[in-house]
Amino acid sequence: MESVILVVHLLIAVALVGVILIQRSEGGGLGIGGGNMGGMMTTRGTANLLTRTTGILAGCFFLTSIILAILAGGHSRPTSIIDTLPQGIPAQPTAPAQQSAPAQPAEPAQPAPPVAR
Repeated sequence: MESVILVVHLLIAVALVGVILIQRSEGGGLGIGGGNMGGMMTTRGTANLLTRTTGILAGCFFLTSIILAILAGGHSRPTSIIDTLPQGIPAQPTAPAQQSAPAQPAEPAQPAPPVAR
């Protein structure tokens, strides 16, 4: 059941991307949906159809997203990795090792006095 809804969800997502790319925007988009090519629909009719199709696909996308989220969250109680540790591993972490104080810098060496010749 979950895999069928997931496939439908992916098909809706691909169709939604395609319909959005077909729409004519201010920048022109792909420009497939309009022009003076003597097409079957006018520019306004194409825009209305694509807008309506986008809305319907977006609604279906949200619906399948919610259904998939409900199916994925069907566990009765939340589980934790700590609850599933094998018996040999302690559940409590060990205390961190004591850190020693940082070493003090060594005294700078005194320059030797000049040697007379």
